[in-house]
Amino acid sequence: MDNGSTDVVVIGAGQAGLSAAYHLQRRGVEYRVLDAEEGPGGAWRHRWKSLVMATVNGISDLPGIAKPDVDPTEPSSEFLSRYFAGYEQDLGIEVLRPVKVTSVAREDADPAGRLRISTNSGDWSAKAVINATGTWTRPFWPIYPGRATFRGRQLHVADYVSAEEFRGLHVIVVGGGISAVGLLDEVSQVTSTSWFTRREPDWRDAVFDAQAGHNAVALVEERVRQGLPPQSVVAVTGLIWTPALRAAAQRGALDRRPMFTAIEPDGVRLTDGSLLRADVILWATGFRAELEHLAPLHLRGPGGGIAMEGTQVAAEPRVHLVGYGPSSSTIGANRAGRAAVTAILKLPALAPTASTTST
Repeated sequence: MDNGSTDVVVIGAGQAGLSAAYHLQRRGVEYRVLDAEEGPGGAWRHRWKSLVMATVNGISDLPGIAKPDVDPTEPSSEFLSRYFAGYEQDLGIEVLRPVKVTSVAREDADPAGRLRISTNSGDWSAKAVINATGTWTRPFWPIYPGRATFRGRQLHVADYVSAEEFRGLHVIVVGGGISAVGLLDEVSQVTSTSWFTRREPDWRDAVFDAQAGHNAVALVEERVRQGLPPQSVVAVTGLIWTPALRAAAQRGALDRRPMFTAIEPDGVRLTDGSLLRADVILWATGFRAELEHLAPLHLRGPGGGIAMEGTQVAAEPRVHLVGYGPSSSTIGANRAGRAAVTAILKLPALAPTASTTST
């Protein structure tokens, strides 16, 4: 089934995707937004209930409409789903959902030709694609010796619900990012925990201000420009001390251990050869960009990543990635949506069709 043609297809309706839709709409470009979720909110729909607005990292206002007053105690999954839904409605942004994109391919050999976007609800043809699929659907599980033998429970942060389900159990948390220390804080308040990371965590006392955010994004941007797999912005900024985390440190929850050497049925084997018994292993090991549907375009280079020029794939100017690399955090998501639209309007196939409305 062919759904028809449009100028631009936006894949994903999280923060970056909605930002791109806003700027396409302002410039008078014909577009469609396809989203795999059942409703508004993007990945925020799936965050654990204890992640309240007071603790989420710098959620930016979507362009054009400021977000409503925030109750710091409200779960982020509820607030942001409601905020995104209101944004779509108020601006008249039609999002087709649930629609899962299965592949994006070139329709012919013409470098200025059209792209075919195949979905579980039929195909679209477009002059350009803005991919905003994020990372939430691709949790990273490291391969570790003996992992399959563990008799306890293993879960990724993507599957986390609440600390209460671990009460009375010993929980191992693996990972050195914000999610890892946040969940260590939470879980350690109801049960015993152990923390393992590959590298010594980089703690910072400095306030993470706008300049620090800009510098972090620039470093990640340089990696993707070179075609290297992107690091997270957090990997560049380090972990910022908060009152809650200082309290967790005082409880001993942030006493980090070097990575264990193997997983065994009853626990993990430590570097000194001893066995640490455990009931649960919580993998806070991050996510990878959801880009499998772009495989027919062969965008990855020898460095393992996708060489980028801003939001544009260097080797395929019809494809823009927002929510990838420097725009994978809320620091850069809104800016990336605008930058992608600005660049797309320079394509020969699109420049004549766009409105001259100033941004």
